[in-house]
Amino acid sequence: MKYIVYSRRSRDEVDKQVLSIEAQIAELKEFAKRENLEISEFIEESKTAKVPGREKFAEVIKKLEKGEAQGILAWHPDRLARNSVDGGRIVYMLDTGKLLDLKFPTFWFDNTPQGKFMLSIAFGQSKYYIDNLSENVRRGQRQKLRNGVWPAKAPYGYINNFRTRGIDIDPEKSKAIKKAYQMFAEGNKTFIDIARYLYKFGLTRKNGKVLHISEVHQILTNKFYIGIMKYKDEYYEGSHKCFISKELFKKVQEERERRIRASYKSHTFPFVGLMKCQECGASITAEQHTKFYKTKNRHATYVYYRCTKKIVPCSQQAVTALEIETQVRKSITDVALPISWANKWTQWIKEDEVVEKQNTDVNLMNLKTEIENLDKKLNILLDSYLDQVIDPQIYKKKKNEIFEKKLKLQEEIVKIESGGSLWLEPFKDFIEKAKTGAKIAYGKNNCEEVALFAKNIGSNFFLHNRKLTANYKSEFDLLRAPAIARNVSASLSACVGVLGIEPSPHDPQPRILPVNYTPLLVF
Repeated sequence: MKYIVYSRRSRDEVDKQVLSIEAQIAELKEFAKRENLEISEFIEESKTAKVPGREKFAEVIKKLEKGEAQGILAWHPDRLARNSVDGGRIVYMLDTGKLLDLKFPTFWFDNTPQGKFMLSIAFGQSKYYIDNLSENVRRGQRQKLRNGVWPAKAPYGYINNFRTRGIDIDPEKSKAIKKAYQMFAEGNKTFIDIARYLYKFGLTRKNGKVLHISEVHQILTNKFYIGIMKYKDEYYEGSHKCFISKELFKKVQEERERRIRASYKSHTFPFVGLMKCQECGASITAEQHTKFYKTKNRHATYVYYRCTKKIVPCSQQAVTALEIETQVRKSITDVALPISWANKWTQWIKEDEVVEKQNTDVNLMNLKTEIENLDKKLNILLDSYLDQVIDPQIYKKKKNEIFEKKLKLQEEIVKIESGGSLWLEPFKDFIEKAKTGAKIAYGKNNCEEVALFAKNIGSNFFLHNRKLTANYKSEFDLLRAPAIARNVSASLSACVGVLGIEPSPHDPQPRILPVNYTPLLVF
């Protein structure tokens, strides 16, 4: 009878008692010599047996089915199978006579009903071991995540500390990652430039080549760098040190979104995607025409915006790019905030900051109470999941929603503690944006910037009979003349209210301008 010697060791094997392949072969050779067994060949494999699909094991089965050998010699039954499919296949081949014998130096087996029964038990024990091991590993990973420790390979810029089982900052590569963030935020470096820069510091693919663009995207969007871990679609708070600030991370995301938007638009037609046809609801597209003038012996290029007419027949005619540009710029100047007004509002905000600082402790206490309530909800949600009251998908979805709310509250706490405000900062941003509107509208060769600013102040831009109309966002709609000319105080209160802000009642003086006041754009 001929035997095939099959030796296997998984590359991720954790059982210290399992011999290496070389040691297994040495032991099996001695055993075969002692038992006078005829060996047809040696087959080695370095792959886990917890799931079916081992190539070398399948090769052994085929040789047995062809009759090239009649038995298998292995160190232990768990070297043959740790899953029910492969274990059952071995037993079935014994039943059908395609496999006549099994030999193990560490396990007794006879091809009898009792021997096959004991073999099945050995396979079952092997499967139990690997299942229990996997569960223990998953349990350990879950506990690591609860403790804020990343349980997998460290992202770029970090290294796995095998002594503490934690994640440490790589002193060299972390600087390269941070510099890459700064370079990208400045807006003058492409994804390929970033990949080439990181390559200089050893940040490469597994094959040693320059990082792919998708990998650069992943680096620039990985919230792990600001302390948020996402593992198997669940969010966790990380306890690792961060070397990327939230402000820098936010700038990178804004720059990335800007580039994505720009990639969908033609640089020749900046207002494509801004408006729709009011008559039929179809999108407005642009096209370029070239005309030759014989008298002047030159070509002239003209750009027209027109309805795509893809929904229903439409009677709207094309509009020149100059007309569209003029009307979009006017829509911005209509809601531009005069510099004098902006300065006055800024002065009042500074006065409100004094009162706001007095309320900081109360705001912080309220925010921390909200966070405690969210933590209680997370615990209740986890208990419901463990009690199998809710299914895993709903658990993950709800957990992520609560986690994101908690992150926002934590950001507000950090903002307040660093001298910020829940409403003053947003209102400052609004004033700055409204103030710069006129500069953008009267700028030159900045159509892309004009189109982007128009989207920020309004929505639902429609074109009808060559006229452009828009629905402004609430706070900008209140700035439009002549309503704004009533008085600056009323306009301020209205804008504050629209932004969801409670105006401060401490102002001792009425903020009123003459009824015939006409806002002027001051540069």
